[in-house]
Amino acid sequence: MTKKVSLVAVAALLLTGCAAGTPEAEVSAGGDSVARGPLLTIGQLGDVASWDPSQAHVGHALVPYQLVYDTLILREPDGELSPMLATEWSYNDDRTVLTLELRDDVTFSDGEPFDAEAVTANLEHFKSGNGRQAVQLTQFESATAVDEDTVEITLAQPDPAMEYYLSQAAGLMASPAAIEAGTLETDPIGTGPYLYDKANSVRDSQSRFTAKEDYWNPDLQKFDEVELRILVDISARVNAIISGQVDWTTLEAKSADQAEDAGLEIIPDYQVDWTGMTFLDRDGVINPALADERVRQAINYAVDRDTLLEELQLGRGSVTSQVFGPDSGAFVDDLEEYYTYDPEKAKDLLEEAGYEDGFELRLPVIPAFATQITALAQQLGEIGITVTQETVPPANYVQDVVQKKFEAFNFNLFQGEAWVAINQIISPTATFNPFGTTDPELEELISVVQQGGEDSEAAAQDVNRYVTENAWFLPLYRIDQISVYNPEKVTVVAQTQSAMPSIYNFSPAE
Repeated sequence: MTKKVSLVAVAALLLTGCAAGTPEAEVSAGGDSVARGPLLTIGQLGDVASWDPSQAHVGHALVPYQLVYDTLILREPDGELSPMLATEWSYNDDRTVLTLELRDDVTFSDGEPFDAEAVTANLEHFKSGNGRQAVQLTQFESATAVDEDTVEITLAQPDPAMEYYLSQAAGLMASPAAIEAGTLETDPIGTGPYLYDKANSVRDSQSRFTAKEDYWNPDLQKFDEVELRILVDISARVNAIISGQVDWTTLEAKSADQAEDAGLEIIPDYQVDWTGMTFLDRDGVINPALADERVRQAINYAVDRDTLLEELQLGRGSVTSQVFGPDSGAFVDDLEEYYTYDPEKAKDLLEEAGYEDGFELRLPVIPAFATQITALAQQLGEIGITVTQETVPPANYVQDVVQKKFEAFNFNLFQGEAWVAINQIISPTATFNPFGTTDPELEELISVVQQGGEDSEAAAQDVNRYVTENAWFLPLYRIDQISVYNPEKVTVVAQTQSAMPSIYNFSPAE
């Protein structure tokens, strides 16, 4: 039995009910153990709104929580799952009950014991907290402490991503006493490798952390101290990493050459998101033209992806026609170039659909996507489609989309695990399928993915074929993540399908 399970092979795990870890398995991430460094300084995109783990997010926003909270399961840099606070886990036959065996040598930083009751309290708190990642426990029904070191999680329906979620926001464990006291928003109390230094932290400026004494897994404590410097502005991040004020940060394509010229390293071949347009109103509720798949296909053929990648991303990315990435389990080789640049074919499709004179496409615009939308508007205008841009406040962007105010929108979206992506952008209840577009054929495929088993991966690929051939989206390219670090100070290992490496992936430079 292996000690780690790849999420790509999660269907096989669910079919067999095999334990995903053993009590003897070592926790490791980002390489072998190394001597501690004195201080790790990270240039962070934004501050934490609340330290309550029920409000935790993913990607960049997950890392601060990893400093003070352990998760039930550890996600390795390559996406494999390893024991953390849970030492092993297994499903029942119908995959609706997940049983976790827990460590018995861990305490929270307030002295409270970590046990099955603590897990139950945290899962219920996360569910009721209705935070940004509440969707991770959509299928969660209840948690029961069987004994001090065993907990059973009951699901309403099978969820192929449940183990993955327990390595993410839903798996963060806080002190039950702090949950009960309601103090977690400003005072995080977990079992994690570091303690929050509130006295030396300044809101929207910096957060400071010190290594916890007698931490149960010192291999994960790579530094004596960690500092998160809040650098919202891209220019501030460029200056900070080049001047040595921070050891790691994320930049944009336009800053990459400048960073490399300064002797900094960029993690290679690191793609997390695809960028482009999502057609929301596929049933033609507010824009009848989009109800015809030939119109959506025409838009795909009208776009010169190679030129857009070069002009907007300086070539740092990979053009694509599909929304699932190579490591998702749903990737299909022959869909990568499904839509080529062919404006004449685009015009023919519009004529077949009865829109030879074109139509109006109304898009919301925020600064992050203004240039992309303007470039698309020019290319779509060449086949007769008029793009009307409506500026909206950035804070309202996603909310307006979810409330069905627009027929389409541009965004960078996660290209990760099949089931996670399906529930984000494809299923009838997905966040970015607000009109609930569906089809019996698609629903059957989604059901097979959800149930797991030997047919799950093939079904996920068929979901990919369906949404690509029916042009649910306008993918442009996958974006190279410009993850920059100072090789004289740190070594950094990329975290697959995450915009930022996990905190465990940072080590002192050798």
